[in-house]
Amino acid sequence: MLKTAYGDAVAQRSSEEDTYAKVTWRLIPFLFLCYVFAYLDRVNVGFAKLQMLSDLKFSETIYGLGAGIFFIGYFIFEVPSNIALHRFGARKWIARIMISWGVISASMIFVKSPTMFYVLRFLLGVAEAGFFPGIILYLTYWYPASRRSKITALFMTGIPIAGVIGGPLSGWILNHFHGMSGMPGWQWLFLLEAIPSIVTGFVVLAYLDDRIASAKWLSAEEKALLEKGLASESGHIEVHSAAGAFTNKRVWVLSACYFGIIMGLYGIGFWLPTLIKASGVTDSFDVGLLTMIPYGAAAVAMVAIGRSSDRNKERRWHVALPAVLGAIGLAASTFVPQNTVLAVLSLTVATVGILGALCQFWSIPPAFLGGAAAAAGIALINSVGNLAGFVSPYLVGWIKDLTLSTDVGLYCIAVSLLAAAAIVLTVPKHVVNR
Repeated sequence: MLKTAYGDAVAQRSSEEDTYAKVTWRLIPFLFLCYVFAYLDRVNVGFAKLQMLSDLKFSETIYGLGAGIFFIGYFIFEVPSNIALHRFGARKWIARIMISWGVISASMIFVKSPTMFYVLRFLLGVAEAGFFPGIILYLTYWYPASRRSKITALFMTGIPIAGVIGGPLSGWILNHFHGMSGMPGWQWLFLLEAIPSIVTGFVVLAYLDDRIASAKWLSAEEKALLEKGLASESGHIEVHSAAGAFTNKRVWVLSACYFGIIMGLYGIGFWLPTLIKASGVTDSFDVGLLTMIPYGAAAVAMVAIGRSSDRNKERRWHVALPAVLGAIGLAASTFVPQNTVLAVLSLTVATVGILGALCQFWSIPPAFLGGAAAAAGIALINSVGNLAGFVSPYLVGWIKDLTLSTDVGLYCIAVSLLAAAAIVLTVPKHVVNR
């Protein structure tokens, strides 16, 4: 009898693992690809800057403000967009987001003045609002909290992979297409890198399913197993209503924590090519190749940290320690500005830490937010945090114009990462560690 019970438990566990593996292979590679295109269109302005500023006679301050103003539009429309996704379904809403941002990103080829630069970057933020928190919300429709950290890490490796792919690709486009049909390389960069987003947006309509119940590629038994996994965690959810998310103090604490992490993310995202070029690398393609190193290392680290977090059922320190590592890496990079090897090494440490903290952070909010509160709360945290995407590049650009150095700006970002590490540890561990 004991043998029979044990055999049944093993068979059930095997069936469960097979079902989640099936879901993961169906969803994660595709969502990962979408995120690669999203992040590439968001930060390719960092590579365009290598030619764009001299062509258009823009200052570092103009660039920093234009790069950052994206997040103002993003902030304003983030919560409404995520609530719309929760109400109307992920398939249509994610498709709408991808197609509209692709069109606007391609329109960057028409930039002639600072005002046009600001307007298009703002509209790009409006178009993309809701994409990332929408995907985080979408994953809660399929995976329970006990599996979500590793899955979120796999999805978010889209950020470093966008760097691994996008760095050499962007450098190659800048060099190879410069002057073709009378267009400078930076215009070709915006045009060519927007096309995959538009195409993939239409694919979303045919490929994604809004919920488990509508997935024709799952059997009735598999659907029941997945629904049971989600139901088992419902008793831990503290907040369900959208209004409850806005009044929950933990949502605001996590917003402050995320702000510090995003200061680091876009410090790297918008300035990494510039920092590598400043170390003595002159060719755009070589700059692109060297950006592969920090992003490649971060991709491996993100998956490893996610596995460790799920295995140990520990979330807070898996955010705090990488954030501290990111701060150390950024600060160290200021001491070796003319040494390419040491500069890339320190920036690799920074990128590993920042992206490691970022991917683990998103295992925390869904642990106590459910239903409409998850849609509103995740979007609120992401929108408030992403205001750092405005502050970070503008601050570094302004300081660089003022001091002719990025050092002080990088120190400010490092301090923000240390603050994020301290803030996340104030969240009670019983709320998130499961």
